[in-house]
Amino acid sequence: MIRHLVVLLISFLLILPATPGLSAEIGGVKLPDTLKAGDAELVLNGAGLRKKFFIKVYAGGLYLPEKMGDPKAIIAAEEPMAIRMHFIYDGVSAEKLVEAFNEGFENAFEGNPSAKEGMKDRIAAFNALFDKEAKEGDLYDLVYLPNRGVTVFQNDAERGTVQGLDFKRALFAVWLGDEPADGGLKKGMLGK
Repeated sequence: MIRHLVVLLISFLLILPATPGLSAEIGGVKLPDTLKAGDAELVLNGAGLRKKFFIKVYAGGLYLPEKMGDPKAIIAAEEPMAIRMHFIYDGVSAEKLVEAFNEGFENAFEGNPSAKEGMKDRIAAFNALFDKEAKEGDLYDLVYLPNRGVTVFQNDAERGTVQGLDFKRALFAVWLGDEPADGGLKKGMLGK
C-alpha cells in the first residue's frame, strides 16, 4: 500500500509543470531575480530588450517590492523600485544615452511642458551622471527610494542622486508611460 502511494506521488510530481524562476535571461545576459534597494529586497517584475532598429542595446529589468502589471500604478507609487540596464551593445556614447533619456522625458511630459520646465535642472543633473560610454557588460541601476530620490549606480559605483517623487515618476514613464522608449521592453518589464 505504501509502495503504491509512493509510486503515485512520484508519478504526480513528474507530470507537474516546472515552475519558472523569477530570474530572466534576455539577449544572452541574466538579470537577477532580486535586487537590493536600501533596506528593501525588490523582485524582478519583468524584463525585455531595448532595441534600436535591429540592434540589441540592453536588457532591461524592472524591480518592485511585489509584482504589478499596472504601469500607471507603478509610475505613481511612492515605494522602493529600480530599473536595471545591462548593456549588450558595446560602445553607446554618453551623448547617445543622454539623447535617449531626453527623448523619453519629452514623451513623458507630452502635453505638460510646464512640468518639464519645473524639472529642467534635475533632468540636467541626471543627464550629467551619464558622462561615460556604456560598454558591453556595463550595469546601470536606477534606484528610487522614498525621501531620497533616484540614485544612479554604474557597475555598482554610486554616481549621484536626483531628488523628488515627481522626477521618479517622469523617469519611470520613459519606460512605462503612454509613449515608452520601446513598446516591447515595456511589455517585458510589466511581465507580459
